[in-house]
Parts: sequence; structure tokens; C-alpha cells
Amino acid sequence: MATADEQGISRRGMIRAMGVCAAAALGAGAAEPGGQRDPARRPGQSSVLGLAHPPMDRVRIGMIGMGGRGMSLLRNLLDLDGVAITAVCDIVAQRTAAAQARVAEKGQPAPAGYSAGETDFERLCQRDDVDLVYVATPWECHAAMAVEAMNAGRHVAIEVPAAITLQECWDLVDTAERTQRHCIMLENCCYGEIEMLVLNMVRQGMFGEVTHGEAGYLHPFAEGLIGTADSAVWRRRHLQESDGNLYPTHGLGPVAMYMDVHGGDRFSTLVSMSSCERSLSLVRDQLPAGDPRHQEAYACGDVNTTLIKTALGRSIMVQFDIVTPRPYDRINMVCGTQGTFRDYPPRIFLKGKTPGHAWDTDLEPYFQEHGHPLWKKLKSQAIESGGHGGMDFLMNWRLIQCLRAGRPLDMTVYDAAAWSSVFPLSIASVAGGSMPVPVPDFTRGQWNEPRPLLAQDA
Repeated sequence: MATADEQGISRRGMIRAMGVCAAAALGAGAAEPGGQRDPARRPGQSSVLGLAHPPMDRVRIGMIGMGGRGMSLLRNLLDLDGVAITAVCDIVAQRTAAAQARVAEKGQPAPAGYSAGETDFERLCQRDDVDLVYVATPWECHAAMAVEAMNAGRHVAIEVPAAITLQECWDLVDTAERTQRHCIMLENCCYGEIEMLVLNMVRQGMFGEVTHGEAGYLHPFAEGLIGTADSAVWRRRHLQESDGNLYPTHGLGPVAMYMDVHGGDRFSTLVSMSSCERSLSLVRDQLPAGDPRHQEAYACGDVNTTLIKTALGRSIMVQFDIVTPRPYDRINMVCGTQGTFRDYPPRIFLKGKTPGHAWDTDLEPYFQEHGHPLWKKLKSQAIESGGHGGMDFLMNWRLIQCLRAGRPLDMTVYDAAAWSSVFPLSIASVAGGSMPVPVPDFTRGQWNEPRPLLAQDA
């Protein structure tokens, strides 16, 4: 979609927003001994835990942001039954036209196109033939666009992270509660075959009582970040202006689901620490002499490590590193009283079942016995449709299936807010010398009410 400047968000404005967020987060811990003062639910708002709407025979979708990620989501959606793409939007007219052509190629009527400036997405949200709005734009646009969609009466599915300031997290929660509309973050990693296997095993008690998890987003991308493409420019700007965990949800989402966060536990406090910055500057210094990027300085350390404590006393380690040379890794570890799972590569150790002190790396028997029924049912279709090994297809299929069946969604706005809040709260903790920062209770006290997650039946 657009860069931060194209959306009217200045560098000074973004820094100011981050500063306000940090101050609010750091100050909240002193509001009440042992806790924080979360904003009360306003009149006209009510919880959206368990929210369900009448079944839809067909889900009519409007899409905002038709760059690489938007087009990938579109390809998956066009492979699903009961989906009609009725409108597409991007400030780059050629992208809008390409999306319209793609829909027509798949046999649907060409959707309406919106490319008349930064606010044209608002017209898409107002259309009567849109039930669900997908938002696949730069991070700083996500929350405002989602709020606009919900205020127009639409459900919304937001790419990650759903928000980048604490205020945006609360804006999403408050708007969803006031409008009673679904607001789901498109965290595809929760739908990976391995992640759903582990989730099933956790629920079946294979690891005993879960006490610790580890997650991360470790993706070597320094050379790409120094590029001149729009996507590289706006991502790099965040690294110039903020020091913390700037992309927490891919690793954290699955671990939060293992721990049933917002269905029996919640994030309570976090502390965050960053290393020094070296790797991105090293790539910058290799640019030709006279390149204006030589003037850039980067605030974000090479590696950020954030520790989260939950209300039940569990711990979660979340790492962020997109610049150092190492293999891709989301860590994806869960520890319990009866065993441990660790990914990249995937391996399991179960007390009394795994011999010796070596990992069991043969997961096929576990898939046969404990694999999630949705993957067993849809694997061939998911792989054929594509998208991160099929997890994108599962995510989109599941969202549409729940809406068509009139069921609650697997994830709620509270998950979107809590998982995304690690972005601004880690910045606050790093800025405060790695001091503890309270994590808001976005459910306002309902975090320990049981809820279904990724139901077994399809």
C-alpha cells in the first residue's frame, strides 16, 4: 500500500506516538500496587468473547492493500467456496487493476476498484456488498483502517501486527466491543501443521502442565531492508525510530494458544532488552559512496529479547532479529511437567517415553496419532493452494468457514491487541532500562473464562 509518509504519518509524529505509548506503559505500573489501571468499558460496549453472527451463505470481501501480501491472500481466498471479492483498494492504481483482473480470471465479476488517494479505502468500507474487510497494508495503517471498517459495520481481518501503539490496541478493542464486529488478526503461524499438532498434544496433556514457552521471529533480511522498494523503506523506518520487538506475533501467537491465553491465562508483565546495533549498519556501509542511505542511523538493536510473565506464573521468551546472518527460526518451544517440544528442526522429548537424553526427531507417528483433524482433512488442498506451506490457506479457510457457519472465530480482538502490544511495550521497557512493564488486560477481567480454540470438527 503506502509508506508512512504517503499516509500522512510524519517521522516526528511516529516518534511522538511511540513516546506517549512508552510513557503510558511505564506509568501504568505505579497506578495501583501490583497492577495497572486499564480503561473501563464505556457505556454501549460489551465483551466480544464468544461473539457469533448469523450464518452467511456467501462472505463478500473487500481488500485494502494489493501489494505482495494482499495478492497472496487474494489467491487463497479465490480458491475457497462461498467467497465473493466485491471490492479492492490500493493507492497504486496498477495494483488495484491487477487484483481486479485476477478476480475476473477466476470467474467472478471484476470487483470495484479504489485508487483515488490515501482515504479512498473509506469508500470501500461503506459499500453495502462488503461483509468482511481484509487489511494488508503497512503496519502503521492497520489499526486506523480496521477501526474505519468496524465503524462502517464490517467485520475485519488485519495483517500482523494489528497495532503498533498501545492506544491503537485499545482503539481496536473498544471499537469491536461497541460495534460488536469481529476483528481478527491474520496470524497465519497459528495454523501451521506443526503448530496445530503441538496445540493438539498440549490439549491432550502430552506435555503435562505447561510452564514455559519460547518464540521468535529470526529472519535474516538485512540486505532486503536496505533496498529502495516501498516495503523496504517503511520497514526500515521502524528500525530507525524504535528499539524493541517490532514483529512479535508470528512466534508468540502459537505459544499463546498453547497456553490458552484469554481462555484461562493472560500476559501480566514483560521486560525487554536489546543488543547493540551492528548488522544493518554494516550492510548500509557497503553501499556506493554518495548514496543518501549512508546518512541513516538505526535505533533497533540487532537482537531483542523480551520476557513475558503470565497471570498463572508461566514464562515466555520472545526474540526478534531480522538482520543477523542465521537460519530462519520461529523457535516455537513449549515446556511442561511431562515433556518439551522444540521446532527448527522439530523435535519432541516426553518423560518416560523418549529414551535416553536425545530428542525424538521422527514426528510422523505423532502426526498420525495427534495431528489436528483440520490438517488431516485439508492438507492436500492447502499445499496445492500454497502460502507459507499451506498455513495461509488453512487460516483463510477457517475464517470463512466460521463466518459461514455462524460460529465464534478462533482468535478475537483481545488476542490481536495483547499479541501486538508487545511491540510498544517492549519499546517502553527497553527505553526504561529493561524495567518491568505491565501488560494491559484487554479482556477487562474475562481472561480466565474458557473458550473454544480451533475446534476439532470442520
